[in-house]
Formats: sequence, C-alpha cells, structure tokens
Amino acid sequence: MVQAVGGKLLEYTGKVQPQLGERGANGQLLYPYFPNPELVEAVNLAIYLERPLLLKGEPGCGKTLLASAVAYELDLKLEAWYVKSTSRARDGLYIYDAVGRLRDAQLATSSRLTPEQILRIDDPTSYVRWGPLGRAFQQQQRTVVLIDEIDKADIDFPNDLLLELDQKQFFVEETGQKIEAKAAPIVLITSNDEKDLPDAFLRRCLFHYVEFPSRERLMEIVNALFPTSPEALVKQAIDSFWRLREKMQQDKGEAGKKVSTSELIDWFRVLRRYPEDEALAKLDGKIPYAGVLLKRWDDHLRYLRQSRGCE
Repeated sequence: MVQAVGGKLLEYTGKVQPQLGERGANGQLLYPYFPNPELVEAVNLAIYLERPLLLKGEPGCGKTLLASAVAYELDLKLEAWYVKSTSRARDGLYIYDAVGRLRDAQLATSSRLTPEQILRIDDPTSYVRWGPLGRAFQQQQRTVVLIDEIDKADIDFPNDLLLELDQKQFFVEETGQKIEAKAAPIVLITSNDEKDLPDAFLRRCLFHYVEFPSRERLMEIVNALFPTSPEALVKQAIDSFWRLREKMQQDKGEAGKKVSTSELIDWFRVLRRYPEDEALAKLDGKIPYAGVLLKRWDDHLRYLRQSRGCE
C-alpha cells in the first residue's frame, strides 16, 4: 500500500536499516528495527488513512523506536513529543511566552530596548514557540510525529487533541492565527496502558499491539546490534533469556513486568566484555548479572530461590 505525496511514494517496508553508529537528523543514535508484517501493515494503513496509529505493548518492546525507523526509511523529519505527567495538550502545538512579552514591555518603558526589539513587542506572533505537532503542521513535506507515552498525562490530555488530530488544524488564541497542516503528519502514539484512553480519542486512531519478538527475531536483533558476536554466545544468551522470560510468564501471568528487549540488549552488551569461553561459562545454567534484567526485588528473590534449587 502506497501513497503519493508531492510525487514521492510513501510505503514503509521495515527493510531499510541504518548502519551501526549512524545518527538521525536530530542527532539521535539510530538502531536497526525489525517489525513483523502486521506492524508494517498497520503503519502503512495509518499513512494511507492519515490517522494516528496508537501503539500498545510491553514496556521495552520497541514502540518508541518505531517512529525513528519509519522516519529513517521514508527519509522524513522526525518530531518527538515525550509526554510527562505535567504535559498539556497545547504544549505540543505551541507555547506563548506571555511573561517574555511583559518583560520586554517593562524594559521598553525604561528605554533599555533597541527600536527593533520594541517593534517585536507589537507583534504577538514573535512570542509564539512552536511545539512538535505545531512544527509538523507547517512543514511542506510530511513529518513523522511521535507522541510518546500519552497515558502519562492527565485524562483530559487526549481529548484536548481531538480537533488537531482529526481536522489537522488548530488556533493560536493569543494571535488569532489559524494553523492548518500543509501535509498531514504521520502520527505514532505510544501507551503503556497505565490508564484508559477516552473513547472519542480511540475512535480517531488506528490501533496495533506490538507483540514481543519471537526467539528468532531476538537473535536477528542481537546479531544486527553486535555483528561480530560468536554464534554460540548469541544462541546461549537468547536461550537463557527466553527461559527466564517464560518462567516469569508462568509466575506472574500477563500483568506482571517481564524482561524486555531493551534489557536483553544491555545484558548482552555486558556479556560481550568477556572472551567467548568465559561468557559461555557464566551462562552455564545461570543468569549472570541478573540485576541488568531483573528490576524488582520479588523477581530477584524468586530467581535466587530457583538458582539454589529451593523450588
């Protein structure tokens, strides 16, 4: 499925990968990303329908990295909006520096500004600072916009973006400007499901659950990130990781936190510090450096009991 924009066909395949150490236009370090066919299809549907794609899945399964992968392959600019508990929906559109304008007005009365700076006071648009979505709307070419962890914000946050995401426009109240998207952005929204999202917001989105990678896909990821690693070490590390994850699945069910892809990468990076034979010896029936993988005290206790044969 493709869509032509300005004579350019947009279709995400997941097959175009950055080189190790390569950085994006924003200076961020890029990593290989290996989506399954269902995720590729979901991205292309979002591109075609010009709808936001809401991504859910376990923490650390790669939801956030997808935006960089899409922007890299399609050669588009990436605008990232990392939501916090204090974030407001308008922050992603624009911030109006009313305090700065008042300060400048006070300085002007004391003749401490140049004529050019005084003219700026009379232009309210000069005090507008655009947010990630506001900048994307003003680009001639489509932009990939990441709204990361939208469920961190207040429950009203998603509802306050309905008009902007649906009609691709917004108003700057302080200046009266109407900003309409010159090219509909490709919006990817992630959620860790910490709170329910409003139905009105969900209706405007496409949805995809990012499944945890298969054992074979994990090997592909590790080999891509550590291309010179011995095959035996990669296999043994993945097998040990997979057994640990399956055991956590049995003990904790679907709701509990399990070891993730990002933790596997950190753990394997630690193992690679050692010669192959020494690293393999550390993996012989054990999980070395468990603190890289297990982040909860009850998980540590459970692992220690199991490793001592108490269970």
